[in-house]
Amino acid sequence: MDTLETRIAIKRLHPLFVAEVTGIDLTVPVPREDFRVIWDAFNEHQILVFRDQHFDDESQIAFSRHFGTLETMIAHPGNDWNPGHISVMTNLGKDGNFLPPDHPAMLHRERNEAWHSDSSFKPVAALASLLASRIVPPVGGNTDFASARAAYEALPAERKAALEGLTALHRMTYRDMDNDKGYKEEDKQRHVVTHPVIRTNPVNGRKALYVGSHAQEIVGMPPAEGASLLDELTAFCTQPQFVYSHHWRDGDAVMWDNRCTLHRATTFDKTQYKRKLHRTTIAGKTPDSAFARMPGA
Repeated sequence: MDTLETRIAIKRLHPLFVAEVTGIDLTVPVPREDFRVIWDAFNEHQILVFRDQHFDDESQIAFSRHFGTLETMIAHPGNDWNPGHISVMTNLGKDGNFLPPDHPAMLHRERNEAWHSDSSFKPVAALASLLASRIVPPVGGNTDFASARAAYEALPAERKAALEGLTALHRMTYRDMDNDKGYKEEDKQRHVVTHPVIRTNPVNGRKALYVGSHAQEIVGMPPAEGASLLDELTAFCTQPQFVYSHHWRDGDAVMWDNRCTLHRATTFDKTQYKRKLHRTTIAGKTPDSAFARMPGA
C-alpha cells in the first residue's frame, strides 16, 4: 500500500490499473488538498474504487462537480425520456417493483452490456463517470472495466504507427441507426461525431485506444472494413489481462476515466434480484490540453 502525505491511502487492485481509495468521506465537502490526491490518482490508475460512500443524489452531484461541469443525459426510454444529471441503472420501476424484461427501459439498458466509453458520441466526449450503489444484487451484476491504455502500450510499435492518425466515427445508436428506436430522430442525427483512434492524456502524456461500441467506422475506409478494425481493437482491449471486474458492495462508488477505459454492465437474474446504481458523468473539454491542469486550478 502506498500511503500518501494525507490520511488518504491508495491501494492497487489490479497489476495494470484500478486503485482503491480509503480514508475520505466523499459525501461531505472535499478539501482542495484531498481532491489533488484524488485527481492525481485518477490520472494514474484510471479507475478509482471508493468504499462506504453512502451518497444521495445531492452529495453525488456535489462531489462530481469537483471534476468539472456535469453532463445532462440524453433522453431515452431508460430515463423515461426525462433526462437530468443522474442516470439510474436499475431493473426496478418507480414503484420499486421489478420491470418486465420486455419493458422499453429494460431493453434500452441492455445497451450498457456492450463495451463502451460514456458519451464518445458527443463532440466533446466525457472525462469521467461516477457510479454509486444504492441497491446491489447478491449474485451477478458486476461492472467490467478494461484499460485501453494498457492495451495500447501492449501493441507492437509497427501496429501503433499504423493506427496513428486514424479517425473513428462515433454514433450514439447501434450501427443500423435508421432502425434504432431507442432515441429521438433529432438526437440520432445530432450525435454522430469523429474522434481520433488514439488519445493522449496531457497530464502524463500516456496514450490509449479510443474504441468501443459507439466507434463504428473509420474515416476514409469502407464502412465494413473500418467496423472490422474497430471491433478487432475493442476485442484486443478487452482481453482478460486488461480487465477488472467490480463486484458491487453496499456503499461502493467507482469513478473511471472515459478517455482511456472501456466498461460494460454484466447480467444477473433481473427477475429475482434488485439492482439500482446512480451515475453522474463529468463533461470533457476541448482541446484535450484543457486537462493539463487540475479542474478549478
